[in-house]
Amino acid sequence: MENLGDEFVLPKLNEIPEKTLGFINNQGFKFNPLENPSKFEDLAIELNTNCAHLQTHLQNLHKSLGKLLISWGSRSIRAKSSLQDFTINLENLSIISSYCGNREQSRSFEQIVGNDLPHIAKELRRIETIREYAGVALKLETLVGDLEDAVSAVNRRTGYTFSKFDPSPSPGNLHAKLDNVHRAANAIKDIEKLLLGVLKDHPQWCNLLKAVDARVDKTLGVIRPQVIADHRSLLAYLGWPPKFLASNTQYGESTGIPNPLVLMQGEKKQSYSQSFLALCALQHVQILREERHLILLGKKKEETLRLWAIDELVSSIASRIEHHFLKWIDQPELMFALVYKITRDFIEGVDDVLQPLIDEARLVSCSAKEAWVSAMVQVLSGFLGKKVFPVLVGRYKEKSTKTDAISSWLHLIDEIVRFDKRMQSFISSETYLFPGSSASMSALSSFCDRPDWVNIWAKIELKDAWNKLKPELKDERAWSTDHKLKTENENDQYFLSTREDHKAPLAAEYALKTAWELMQRCKTLPGTARRIQFIRSAPGKFLWRFFKLLISRHKSANFPAYDAEENLVKVCQLINAARYSEFKLQEWSDDVDLLELRIVEKGLTLDPKLDATHVSCFFEEQIGSLVEMQTTWLMEFITHVLHQFENHSYYYFHNVEQFEQVRTTPMIPFLTSGVALTEGDTTLSDDLVEALDYLRSQLLLIKEYLNPNDFLDTWRSIADGLDHFTFRSLLSVNARFSDNGAKQFRIDMEGLFFAFKGLCARPEAFFPRIRDLLKLLKLSKKEVQDLKSELLDHAKCSDCLLTYSISSLSVDQTLEILNNRTFSV
Repeated sequence: MENLGDEFVLPKLNEIPEKTLGFINNQGFKFNPLENPSKFEDLAIELNTNCAHLQTHLQNLHKSLGKLLISWGSRSIRAKSSLQDFTINLENLSIISSYCGNREQSRSFEQIVGNDLPHIAKELRRIETIREYAGVALKLETLVGDLEDAVSAVNRRTGYTFSKFDPSPSPGNLHAKLDNVHRAANAIKDIEKLLLGVLKDHPQWCNLLKAVDARVDKTLGVIRPQVIADHRSLLAYLGWPPKFLASNTQYGESTGIPNPLVLMQGEKKQSYSQSFLALCALQHVQILREERHLILLGKKKEETLRLWAIDELVSSIASRIEHHFLKWIDQPELMFALVYKITRDFIEGVDDVLQPLIDEARLVSCSAKEAWVSAMVQVLSGFLGKKVFPVLVGRYKEKSTKTDAISSWLHLIDEIVRFDKRMQSFISSETYLFPGSSASMSALSSFCDRPDWVNIWAKIELKDAWNKLKPELKDERAWSTDHKLKTENENDQYFLSTREDHKAPLAAEYALKTAWELMQRCKTLPGTARRIQFIRSAPGKFLWRFFKLLISRHKSANFPAYDAEENLVKVCQLINAARYSEFKLQEWSDDVDLLELRIVEKGLTLDPKLDATHVSCFFEEQIGSLVEMQTTWLMEFITHVLHQFENHSYYYFHNVEQFEQVRTTPMIPFLTSGVALTEGDTTLSDDLVEALDYLRSQLLLIKEYLNPNDFLDTWRSIADGLDHFTFRSLLSVNARFSDNGAKQFRIDMEGLFFAFKGLCARPEAFFPRIRDLLKLLKLSKKEVQDLKSELLDHAKCSDCLLTYSISSLSVDQTLEILNNRTFSV
């Protein structure tokens, strides 16, 4: 027997606890020590199995318990929250109950909730607005106080002045004063920044804005004259303006004038630099204020080239040269020469000395060179506007002096145009910093606010230009066409660009050149409105006069007498002139400047609801008139040719017997072409020869003198008209075609096609009705009968025609032709 360890030996009976014995007995095992011990091994196995099942069940219970605890925990939290809400509601209910003990108290509470609470909220917002207003007002008061303190400090330092008799002035006071100027400028910047925020967030605070503006304007009214006066004193101390001679002032001459700005050194240069920067700082804040006012008005600021510091340089020069201008009113070329010379002599020094200071002042998009040139031009323009043009206008309105005034006006404009080109050449190598900078550099700026002067100028230019052109237009040689010099390339013959390509007379080129020169004279005129006014009043009316002349010459061509070659050529020349004018006006309208003018013009005249970006060409009305003229005259051409062909071929289409029998006549050569149009014994009909000869001669003449594009439309329209006329004429006389008559008609139509042979490779393609008629006449008797039966029986008759390649005739027309077809027995 195998020996077991101690852990496998069953305990003694007296060692087993009573509870264990009771459990074993309850399980149905009666513990008897006399029994075999192996019986208890089964009990142990069973007990172990039960323990394992119970352990698993216990673990499952633990898991279920955890889930239930989590679920009940969340429910407890929600229940707690609900209880808290319920408690709060009960407290509120108790408060309401205490206030609403009776009906009157309930109504009073409803009034408080419905009426008083919104009012209270409104009052709270008002209080918040007042608080914010007070805060902003306090900040503004502080800034304005700083500004006024700085201005007071500037005014206290008035003991220092520049004098050219003081060899060594002490600039200490000036530097301190300019420091205070910069303090004032910085204060204004901060004020403007704050006011801009107020304008955007609280535009209703207009009284605050007005009050601050009034105080700032008052301080600027004190500090700006003070700074300008000190700057002028400094300029005089530096020796500006320099002395220059006004005797040698012709263009191109140069007498070196020393530039005091270049000669500055040491303390002088430092003092001028600080004074220049102070003026720039004041101008910058002034620009900020103007921009804010424009935002308030909903407008956009116009760019300008003006710099106060450079204006001071120029103003001192202007005061010195004005007495020269007064002596040269009748010699404007001397005025322009003097201004040009001064501008040229100082421009390099101004650019070298002042541009670094402008950059230091951080004035964005400012050029010293452009500002210098612009200021010098404005000096002359201002003098012309005050002293010269008013005198010329008065003389123009007087009959006795009108002629002299016109001559002086034109001479003055010539000098202005030349002067503007030369002044703009100073900065032609640079990119304009402002969009309108070129316009502000024009001596014509005196016209900006005087549309009445522009009208007078336009009338003078129009009359002068037309008087100069009239002798050229009266010369008949100007209306001739040098068509024989034109060598056409088949690939490029319809791409027309030059006057020779259009076969236009010289008169058209003269007129268009004059109109273009008139437009160029106002190219530097500032303001799109004034330029539009001038172009419409001078070049525009000039073109209308030329168009009226074309119409007048067309009337003199005597339309009923077109048979004369001279009259036909004259009309061709007029059509070519109109076509060339249309081409040039369209080309001009594609120019960027004219496109801009057209956009502005439509924006000023069209309904605001319409899209102003839908821009037509500037000369739309003129081009429309030219197109109408060309169309009318070409239709008269075509109609006349067709009528004459009808007259010459009258007997041919009314002699129906020739299509029913054969006439043998000697062969008649057609159009001296060397090509015999015969088929057997059949020749070209006598009655049609004259009409075809006339047709071909007219086509050749028109081709020689008319421009290729219009000629292409003309001969195709003539071909279409002949096709329609021939077919309708045969149907109207009810012509019956025999075999020989059909052969005769085919030969005659070959002659008609031959008249267009030099114009295209397949002339018959442009005669669709005649082509289909000839196809029907070629059908045999059986084919005619079959086609007739098909047309009468089939529902889709058009399909039957397509099988015979008949595309231009209707079913009724086809049946009529087939019914008139006869065959010999």
